[in-house]
Amino acid sequence: MGFPHLFSPITIQNMTLKNRIVMTAMHLGYTPKGEVTDQLTDFYAERAQGGVGFIIVGGCPIDETGGMVGMIALQDDRFIPGLKRLTRSVKDHGAKIAAQLYQAGRYTHSAMIGGQKPISASAVRSRLTGETPRALTLEEIPEVQDKFAEAAVRARNAGFDAVEILGSAGYLISQFLSPITNLRKDDYGGSFENRMRFGLETITKVRNAMGSDYPILLRIAGNDFMEGGNTNLEARQFAAAAEKAGVDLFDVTGGWHETRVPQLTMGVPRKAYVYLARGIRSVLSVPVISSNRINDPEAAEEVLRSGGADLVTMARGLLADPELPNKARSGKSRLIYHCVACNQGCFDSIFQGRPATCMVNPRAGREAELKITPAPNPRKIVVVGGGPAGMALACTAKERGHHVVLMEKSDRLGGQILLNHLIPGRGELQTAAIDLIHNLHEKRVETLLEETATADNIVAMAPDVVVVAAGAQPVKPDVSGIDGDNVIQAWELLEKNVETGEKVVILGGNAVGLETALFLANQGTLSPEVLHFLMANRAETYETLMELLDKGNKQVTVVEMTRKAGADVGVSTRWTLMGELKRLGVKILTQTKAVGITAEGLEVEDAQGSDFIAADTVVLAAGSQSEDGLANALQGRVSEVHVIGDAKKPRNILTAIREGFQLGLTL
Repeated sequence: MGFPHLFSPITIQNMTLKNRIVMTAMHLGYTPKGEVTDQLTDFYAERAQGGVGFIIVGGCPIDETGGMVGMIALQDDRFIPGLKRLTRSVKDHGAKIAAQLYQAGRYTHSAMIGGQKPISASAVRSRLTGETPRALTLEEIPEVQDKFAEAAVRARNAGFDAVEILGSAGYLISQFLSPITNLRKDDYGGSFENRMRFGLETITKVRNAMGSDYPILLRIAGNDFMEGGNTNLEARQFAAAAEKAGVDLFDVTGGWHETRVPQLTMGVPRKAYVYLARGIRSVLSVPVISSNRINDPEAAEEVLRSGGADLVTMARGLLADPELPNKARSGKSRLIYHCVACNQGCFDSIFQGRPATCMVNPRAGREAELKITPAPNPRKIVVVGGGPAGMALACTAKERGHHVVLMEKSDRLGGQILLNHLIPGRGELQTAAIDLIHNLHEKRVETLLEETATADNIVAMAPDVVVVAAGAQPVKPDVSGIDGDNVIQAWELLEKNVETGEKVVILGGNAVGLETALFLANQGTLSPEVLHFLMANRAETYETLMELLDKGNKQVTVVEMTRKAGADVGVSTRWTLMGELKRLGVKILTQTKAVGITAEGLEVEDAQGSDFIAADTVVLAAGSQSEDGLANALQGRVSEVHVIGDAKKPRNILTAIREGFQLGLTL
């Protein structure tokens, strides 16, 4: 299908964008000392070359008190030469570029600003950092506002086409806007009119410094999603005033970092927050950008066609595939590697102090280092296993010119990724497998399904190289009664949707165990379609609907030996998973050891002694073990054998795809 709205130009003041795709600011960790690096310029140059219309970089700290380590510094003129290299690298490929003016306020860690207290509207403790900021004095407020204006001028001097003022997500301007964090009694606190004052004055100072025709954006929360905070009604009021103060384009996102409403995880439906942009757009005469979970050109086109927004953001979508715009425009949308909101490579990496990468794009952040070049000596490569590691290897090796044969013993490709199709909020992981399959077909990789690999039939193919990516098998723990008729492996349950009894105990509180619990606990709850029907027809009370959403027809208990369930779940998604399990009434027992299974349930031991958990079905989720026997059988019979993915060592999808890709570059 074509995308007439998505690829139509739009002009903002003196800046014309060639399409409506925006890559919004995201923290990458590619500038450890604040200085622009080759890693940063290579990253953004490739996205510009991939066809995006507009790139916003940042956050870019405006001063020394409101940033964090690894951000793109904008607080001093000494950073301008590097910033000029960045802007040239983007503009040379036909995209426009803006700098996001960043002041985090109470979201700043004191350790990152020399031990001094971060600033805010009031001294209200931050749940994000655990620290209490100090309130800005009346004398300090104009000084901070001036820093925004000075940084904007610096950005223009560095070649940026526009600037974006950060007024969302719970950062400094949000802190002045919100009654939660603004307890002031002066002209900057109290009424909403007063709470808007800091932000509006900041916008006015930036506008005065930049002149009348320079594009100014405002990143705004469409709803704080904080109890007692601002909703879309207040956001509209602030946006209308901000337009009068000089904002040309509004970038609408969701809630604060402290909110308990998920914003960016896989459980958030695609386009979930378009309604926030639509609400703000209804009171403005200037364009609006819609953000969050728009990772596909079809979805983006629908947002624009329906009037939900004038532009759309695809920040993580372009992290996953810098060629997304070009592929969509040239009719090759099916070859896009989509962001699936796993957060494994982006947010989880940043939270752990590592540069951002991407589960489906191992080249993210390593564009210059990991180039796909023709193989000097094309060879015949047999790949055993059609999971993510095997498919990534096959795609890369084929693109380099090798003859690749992919063998898969089942009737479909995808491996363990496909186990997620039944798990609420995790089904989009299948997209990662589907995208690899589409690219395998496009590259014409020879694929043999329902073909069990043996040493003999592989040798008969006369390969130059064999790559074993045959995955892993679930572990069967050493527990009495493990072979009982009421015992089933989690993998089998998720693959075949096997029936269980009403009372279910899951042995293992790892990611597989918890996600299996989520699947079971959701059985019998209202589906989205039924919920919509009942709500639209006012058929039940709100209380009844909430009860039907939260209570299924299974009693689920998870038993975990260690102190922490979900230790292998990413930090940015674990809290959402644990919250869902709590909402659904799943009981999680940690530091509890399974000692025996009977027809009536599970015998356990904990610090208090022995206990018994009644269960109709016991589900095993005790981990996995590698399938590497084939590699041993091939030694001495094939000149070159490699083992990757779970066949080498059980690991997450990010590591499996990266390993397959990187091996494909070296063969």
